[in-house]
Amino acid sequence: MTQRRSYAVGTGLFIVLGFATLAYLATQTTSVANVRLGATYTVDAQFANIGQLKERAPVKVAGVRIGQVKSIALEPGKEVADVKLAIDQHYDAIPDDSVATIFTSGLLGDQYVGIQFGSSKKAVADGGSLALTRPAQQLEEMLGKFFGAGGAADNLGGTYTVKARFTNVGALSVGAPVKMAGVAIGSVQSVQADPVKLDAYVTLAIDKRYSQIPDDSAAAVFTSGLIGTQYVAIQPGGSPDMLKNGDELVLTQSAMQLEDLIGKFLVNGSSSGDKKADGAPSNASPAGKQ
Repeated sequence: MTQRRSYAVGTGLFIVLGFATLAYLATQTTSVANVRLGATYTVDAQFANIGQLKERAPVKVAGVRIGQVKSIALEPGKEVADVKLAIDQHYDAIPDDSVATIFTSGLLGDQYVGIQFGSSKKAVADGGSLALTRPAQQLEEMLGKFFGAGGAADNLGGTYTVKARFTNVGALSVGAPVKMAGVAIGSVQSVQADPVKLDAYVTLAIDKRYSQIPDDSAAAVFTSGLIGTQYVAIQPGGSPDMLKNGDELVLTQSAMQLEDLIGKFLVNGSSSGDKKADGAPSNASPAGKQ
């Protein structure tokens, strides 16, 4: 009876502790959501991906809350989210070249908008917009960085698109980095199968800061490390003409499959062994001769 009673007491305490934890988390979430601001002004920001950002999420500068997300809507005709930020009028000196980024509180916390001040002397006005933004970090991108693929470029200056065709893209996915000389200069915007040419049609979004890429450059699908994620690498050519928005990279190299690598290893190994056996000089004397 004593042992059963101790088990019952322990179980009861565990349940009470669980409910207390849930109540604490609920009060913390409610306190964050129900923060009331004074007079505010509105600032627009557009993001390629908002993740799990919600209305009334905090807007922070240097970790200090200065406002909240007023509304979230999909921009008509565009694949971007239009986010309106309600900023407290006490903070009316935000430079118009500041960068708005979607962050996550802790590992599993809620997302919020963080603003990093720029250097412009002109402040963003009521109804103005922050042109420089960074989208929410996706789990796939974080895993890609962990396995060595690296993240895509921030694309703070806008992007232009370039097309490329591959007979095999392997496990290449949307959002994968596009690199040149090992540096991320963009990301994969879309991967589609062409039902006519029976190949993969890949659209690359390149940061406009890297507009001096020769139009005879080559694109290849590589893998970071042994089990890393795949990305597109661009090898610059020597043409005096540069890639423009909507151009297509003619020279491409498809993803190398594990079966191909093993096959080449086995073939090269056996071939080199056969050549060595066939061409090796024989110093042994015939049997029975000295």
